[in-house]
Formats: sequence, structure tokens, C-alpha cells
Amino acid sequence: MPMPPAANASPASAGAVRRFGRFQLLRLLGKSAGTMLWLVDDPRVDQELMLALPRLQCTDAAALAQWREAAQRASRVQHPGLAHVVEVADHDRWPFITYDRGNCVTLAERMSRRGLPASDLVPWVVQALQALAFAHEAGVCHHDIQPYLLCLSDAGDCRLMGLGVMAAPASGGLQAQRQAAESDVLALGLVLHHALVGQPALEQADTGEVIKHMPPRGREIVRLPWSSGQAIAEPLRAITNRATDRQERQRYRSARTFERALSGWLRTSSEAGGGPIALLLDRLRTVGLLPAMPGGATRAAQLATMERERINELAEIVMTDVGLSLELLRVVNSAGVRSAMGAGGEPILTIRRAIAMVGLDGVRRAANTLRPWPGPLNEADAALLAQQLAQASHAGRVAQWLRPPGYDAELVHLLALLQRVGRLVVQYHFPEDAAQIRRLMRPAPAAKLGEPDDPGMSEEAAAFAVLGVDLDALGTAIGRFWGLEDPVLMMMRRMPLSTPVRASDGDSDLLRSTASCANEVADAQALPALERPAALHRVVQRYGRLLNIDFREVQQAALGIAPAGDDTREPLGAAPWPQPHGPTT
Repeated sequence: MPMPPAANASPASAGAVRRFGRFQLLRLLGKSAGTMLWLVDDPRVDQELMLALPRLQCTDAAALAQWREAAQRASRVQHPGLAHVVEVADHDRWPFITYDRGNCVTLAERMSRRGLPASDLVPWVVQALQALAFAHEAGVCHHDIQPYLLCLSDAGDCRLMGLGVMAAPASGGLQAQRQAAESDVLALGLVLHHALVGQPALEQADTGEVIKHMPPRGREIVRLPWSSGQAIAEPLRAITNRATDRQERQRYRSARTFERALSGWLRTSSEAGGGPIALLLDRLRTVGLLPAMPGGATRAAQLATMERERINELAEIVMTDVGLSLELLRVVNSAGVRSAMGAGGEPILTIRRAIAMVGLDGVRRAANTLRPWPGPLNEADAALLAQQLAQASHAGRVAQWLRPPGYDAELVHLLALLQRVGRLVVQYHFPEDAAQIRRLMRPAPAAKLGEPDDPGMSEEAAAFAVLGVDLDALGTAIGRFWGLEDPVLMMMRRMPLSTPVRASDGDSDLLRSTASCANEVADAQALPALERPAALHRVVQRYGRLLNIDFREVQQAALGIAPAGDDTREPLGAAPWPQPHGPTT
């Protein structure tokens, strides 16, 4: 491949001063098939600069003029995350762009074979993604993102160099620009991968060469290894692996979505309640947890005519509305209410007890704080939330049917709802993120006939990849915001699907398992009809011995049929909607 004459010095002249035009070439900082970066000395200003140039010489004056026009356009894009351009020029038909060296080093110079700590690396990549997103929105793509083109300062700033070096004409078309932007995002994902583990993907430092071997052009798979020099948190692993996923549809489609996931993880891991959790809690203060379910006016009319003594009937009305049930729990578990009512530190987790504490007037006030259905959601997003609320209600009823003898029906019902809080609030407050999570979980048809379908991500991995935090963590953050204690927060987390269910150590473990089992039954019932029996069998395998349930009981619970002759498991309240068959996220 052609190179500038000064960079092609023979061994015999290796000790001689190498020059490129007026510049003295001091050291090659990095090269790829598309670009190279040199540390140079500029005698005009008596300082060191970094000189970036393409690997191909312009063939004629017209090509050089076209490059200069495109490079000048790129250099006019100004962002704190883009390196300051000193000069756009050429020498002997070799175009180049120079940048201040200052006190910066490149990411390639900083990397080690053990990898970099995520706490240092991720903020740099976030800054680079912010700059890249800004450039893409200005209509400019990079075309050759490499570790040596990220410039790091002593102050912790990261600036992206090389924008415009592989300049493309502005008339490439929207489709070509979109493909180039997606390739930029993939390349930065490969840089993150390389810097985390200290080894380049596919043992190839040039991100462009790696991309050629990845689908759809090749068949190589790029995923983080399970062992590396630096510990990699599971959310960050999921984010990085999504950036380089073998399925194009699973990768980040824009620098903004990639940056948002990394920023969410960074803030959540470094701040108590930061990132998406902080944003969510702020929204809870302004618009509440969930809207009132359809029929809110009818429920309000019922509440207005009820008598104070009819607590059981009132509890049945409250439990037909997921939003009202959770709002009432929030009210009675606030420190002020518990202290005033003499409840001390004990959490209130049944509707009957909550009503006894706040009275009929308190229930009415809680109902009046809910926004009318569907709040700010459009029709399509409201329909998805309706499906998920119906599924949550169904899980609550299943929990009542399958609960071990002697446990309160309301308690297991509400725990099943609490285990779905994270999923419900994402659909209500962040519907676009919820749509991304569902898309990542969806399997894709096989590329070739006879091959198995490509599986989708797990719910946990998809949430990590979109939000930087899992849905159970969002739910428990809400519980902590309400004032619930650690034992309850633990029961709000569903049993991990990746690990077997063990014998319970006490009531808390058994209640958590019961609610988790009910939610898995509700998830199974939302699957296509042909997939439900196998999913229910898996539930029985996980929980059958612990909860003393068999397939017939689980199937009846999934279908909404109470076990015959077992009045102790009869659920409270009627189903507000027909059984759901929609998305599970």
C-alpha cells in the first residue's frame, strides 16, 4: 500500500531525520489499512503536533480538491469531544490534518495487555460517543475509528481525532451515510472491547479489518472472554457484547443509544441511585408511578358510596387496579405514616392493613393522585402497558392459587406485583427503551435453511444493553425510595432464571419463590400457544418440590382455574381484563 516517502525509510537510513514536507516525523503512533497517525515536530510553531493522513495518495488534482472540500466540512464540526484541528492541507498530493499534541496521549499508548479499569475507560468512550453522535447528526461520518485516534488528556478528557481524514463526498446518499454511521458505532464498540481486555478482537488491532470478518460480510463472532486481567461487571459485559453482536439487528444503531447505555451503567455503578434510576425517581415525583387503570371513574364512584367498615370489599376494589394498589403501599410505607400509626419499622404489605391504617378517606386520596388512563402514553404504548398490567394482575392471582398453606393471599399477590414494578415503569416512563428491550429479546429466523433460529437476548442482558441497569434493580430502587427495608427489597427481585431454585431458608425466601413462580407462570401463559406447555413444565421443574405443586395445578393456575376443593387458595378480586397474550417485557 503506498505510503509517504518519509515513512518508507530503509533500514540503512533508519537513524536519519525523516521528514514529510516541513514536518519532522518523530514517531508513528498508529496505523490501519485506512489511516495513520504520526507524532511530528512543526518548525513553524516549534511544537509537537499529531499528523493524521490517509494511506492512499490522491490520484489527481480533482481527487485532492474533493478530499479537501470534504475534510474542511468535517473540520467545521465543533464539539468538546472532537480534537482541535490545527491545519487541513496536503503535500505532494498526500492530504493531511494536524492536531494539537499538548499533554495528550492516545488510547493506544495508554492501553496495557491487562486491559484498562472500566472506571477510567468508560468515561472516555462515553465522551467519544457523544462527539461521534454530534458529528453523525451534522452529516459527517468518521470511517476509521481506531484506538490511536482517541486522544486522552491529563484532565481525564477524551477527544476523537481523524474526522475527515478518510473524507467521503457529501453526495453519498442517506443509505450510505447510515451504513457508515453504524460502522463507526461498531468500530467504537471494538475499541471498547480491545481496551477492556487488553487484546484486540480476532487478534487484529485494525477495527476495519475485524469488521470485514464479522457478519454480514464474514462469520467471526466477537464477544468478551470470561477471563481477563480486569474484572468486567455483567451490565458492562452485556453492553459491550451488544455493540459487537453477531446479529446486526441486535447492535446499537446509533452512537446516542450506545452512549446512553454506557452512561446509564456508569452513573448507576458510581452513584447511589444515579443514571436511569435517578431519572426514574425524578419522574415519580412529578407524574407518579403508574396511571389509574381503565375504569378509574367507576372505582372512584364505588369508593364514594362505600362504608368505612367494609374493609374486605374495599380491598377487592383496590386490588383490581395495579396502580392504586402500589400507590396505597407507597403511602402507608412512608416513614411519616408508619410513625404516626405506630407501625414502627415493620413494612405494610397487605391492602387490608393499609386500609385499616389510612381509612376510606386515605384510599380516596390515593385514588385521586393517580393520573387518568393512559397518562402521557400514545395509543400503541398504552395498549402495551395495558397488556403488562393485565399480566401483572394475572401473576398476582396465580400467586394466590399456588401459595403454600398458611400464607396470606394478599401478601403473595402484592409481592408478585412488586416483582413486576421495574418492567411496568419502564413501559410507562420509558416506552422507547421498553421497545428496544423487547426487540433485543425477540429471536430471529436463521440465516440459512436448516439452521436453528438465532436466539434473542435474555431480559436481563437486554435491559443492561439498553439502560445499563436491570429491571429488578429499577424495581428495588423504587422500593427503597418508598422506605421498604432490605428483606422486602430482596423479595422484590425475581429468582434468577440462570440458577436453580434451592430450598428456602425461611419465610422471606419462600414468599419470594412463590411470587417468582407466579410471574414465570404468567410469562409462560403469554407465550404462543404451542410454546406454553414446555414453559409450564420448566416452571414445575424449578418450583414443584419447593412449593409442593404439580403440572396440573400450575396449568390450572395459568388458565385462571382455581384448584378444586381448595378454598384457601381462592384469589381476591376479579380479573380487570381478559388474560394477556402480549409482550413479557
